[in-house]
Amino acid sequence: MTKNPASTAKLLGALLLGSTLFAQVTEAPEIGEPIIRTTTSNVVAPVLVTDRAGNIVDGLKPAQFRLFDNNKEQNIQVDIAYEPVSVVVAIEASARVDKILPQIRHLGSLLQLVVGAQGEAAVVAFDHRIRIMQDFTHDSDKIKVAIDKINAGSSSSRMIDTVERATYMLRKRSPNNRKIILLVSETRDQASEARVRETLIDAQLSNVIVYTVDITQFAVRLTEQPVPSRPDPIDVTARPTTMGVPNTPTTVAQNYGTQNQAQFMPLLKEIYTNAKRIFVENPTSVFAKGTGGNEFSFLKQKGLEDAVQRISQEIRSQYMISYKPNNSAEPGFHEISVVVENPAYTAKTRPGYWLGGGKDQ
Repeated sequence: MTKNPASTAKLLGALLLGSTLFAQVTEAPEIGEPIIRTTTSNVVAPVLVTDRAGNIVDGLKPAQFRLFDNNKEQNIQVDIAYEPVSVVVAIEASARVDKILPQIRHLGSLLQLVVGAQGEAAVVAFDHRIRIMQDFTHDSDKIKVAIDKINAGSSSSRMIDTVERATYMLRKRSPNNRKIILLVSETRDQASEARVRETLIDAQLSNVIVYTVDITQFAVRLTEQPVPSRPDPIDVTARPTTMGVPNTPTTVAQNYGTQNQAQFMPLLKEIYTNAKRIFVENPTSVFAKGTGGNEFSFLKQKGLEDAVQRISQEIRSQYMISYKPNNSAEPGFHEISVVVENPAYTAKTRPGYWLGGGKDQ
């Protein structure tokens, strides 16, 4: 989605200078359109409780939870009833994942586990474009057909822009629905105009949870198509060659062609790059951890199936805690922490949210 400078300025102004907690866009903005906002004051924190073995814990009572916002305990409301979901399934369709798309297309038959009987889903594909393959629907067959139609495009991958666009789409859905982005892509972005920080804040303000299913770089490097070489700008007759051998396109290709380069070098470089950056947050991790979701990866179809199964289980086991902060006059980042009365249990939620400054700022 192409940025409109005026809209971007209004967005950042509302986030960083406004005094309200959340902003809701009534329509997904197009080029040249201003962002229209309404406000609300509830913070929603999805909470997943696990035991020491990592097993999900169900059946807890509201009185067993305590929530702290910047270390100040809040008066909370805990909803243990399952809410319908609105899901945007965002799938990378760049040329690099062409050989992996057949595995990803099986997501169409798995998605009903996440959406459920009362939920709705939309499908978005992205490379240098962001294409809405299917708008929100309750029809699982339409979702499957839309995913089946996704084909690989260019080498670009506007992942951050797509998360931004999906957030806009979810803002228009029923306020009673839980809003989820299921992002299936590489962990790296190429060509986005949006920035991670602003996009994350936007998702947090919209109570959107991001789950990512990462396509491993190992699989991408093994299956991606080689980029066609550029035409040689130097005439073949001007190339130095072995004495007595005439300059022809064939002999020049034998001496200077790419077939003499080690084809495994990109994969080797990728492995070293990942090792060096193991402690560096990538965009998918930022979106997942920053919104209270989770991050998965897959190399084969079984890994994709397991990830979808786990995501479905987590969504249906979350406790939805909402509250109106008693410290809303404090600007900046508000850290959220949740504890349950049983010390053997761990409560995972979104790390916090960004609150704009008041009149003094």
